[in-house]
Amino acid sequence: MRPREARRRGAVAVVVSLLALSVGQTVAVLPAAAAPAAATAPAATPTVAAAQDQAARAIARSLSDPAWRARVQHAALTTDEVSVTALAGRAGNGLKSTLTAADHKIAAAKGLDAGIGSLLRLRLGDHAMRGALSAGKAPWVAPATTDDHATKIVAYDVRGRAHTLDARHAPARPVYVVDIDGSKALAAGLGVLNRQLRHYGLDSATPAPAPKADATRKPQAQAASGGFWTTRISAVELSDDEEPWIKGDAEIYTLVTGFGQDGAVRVDPVDMPYLDNDGTVYRPGQILVNWSNYKYNLADAVMMEEDGSTNYRDLAKAIATALLTITDQGTYIPLVNAILDAIPNDWWTDDPDYVDSWYTLASSDNGTRNGARGNGWMTVEPYFVQQF
Repeated sequence: MRPREARRRGAVAVVVSLLALSVGQTVAVLPAAAAPAAATAPAATPTVAAAQDQAARAIARSLSDPAWRARVQHAALTTDEVSVTALAGRAGNGLKSTLTAADHKIAAAKGLDAGIGSLLRLRLGDHAMRGALSAGKAPWVAPATTDDHATKIVAYDVRGRAHTLDARHAPARPVYVVDIDGSKALAAGLGVLNRQLRHYGLDSATPAPAPKADATRKPQAQAASGGFWTTRISAVELSDDEEPWIKGDAEIYTLVTGFGQDGAVRVDPVDMPYLDNDGTVYRPGQILVNWSNYKYNLADAVMMEEDGSTNYRDLAKAIATALLTITDQGTYIPLVNAILDAIPNDWWTDDPDYVDSWYTLASSDNGTRNGARGNGWMTVEPYFVQQF
């Protein structure tokens, strides 16, 4: 995840995520009777990369129209991310049909519902390019890469000719990057992940609603009668891994795993939309684990990065297939390795990107926990959610 300029994110999304965790509207891994077929890597076609490349080449050619080029330039200089498909709808140059087709391919490649709408976004590759763009330097257009280790990238000029650029050093020439709306894709993707896991089997047993708490009772006793204990993130930071300047914006989420009240393995996806920049300490006060959903006082957390081409239906199948074989043996079993082993090897080129993991988070943990991979740390604390 490379550092990037802050983007406006609706606070409502954060609130909804927290409320969903609080009421236990999460997913359990299916029983063996509902085992899906063995998980495989996403199909070669359609791919997000191919669709973005198609869109980038079409947009580059369209910039031969001076009026349209000026409109795109104004949008790119005044907005961090331009909804380029919507903008093309007012151009009258036939570009919108090409971009709409690319949007449909992207949604299909990611396993998202067709009704998600446009995901394509256009942005200026680097803040330092603003001067050259404003001065009239002809921009090139490049598809975003999801490869952390890319050394070369391709950009197109107005004639559709390909040019090779250094992926580690931004050029002086302005470059428009064709990317996807990561926040929108992740929100929809986690919804698909939840639905797919439910589709394969039963939800983990959810604790019955507790009676109203007695305010005179101690918090430990209230956990059984008037609320529930959680683990809350008071601070979190990720390290900088020097990704290419053109790399698409990353979206972070965490898969919390453990044994549900019925003894079945469960997976609770937690969206973390505030984690915009590496090397920045965030203090979200976000609930990570709702302990009323778990049989034991231990759980694991696997932090992942949505970099663009994650297929959430395939991800759900891979996770479910691996965790189906794990049964409750009367004591807690760490599940991090099972989650990581579930991902097919050829997905690890970049997508979905493993950020870090935390083994055996305890309900009593109060302090800083470093990730096992050394890419981040979290300060956590017990937090009691009081029932009204």
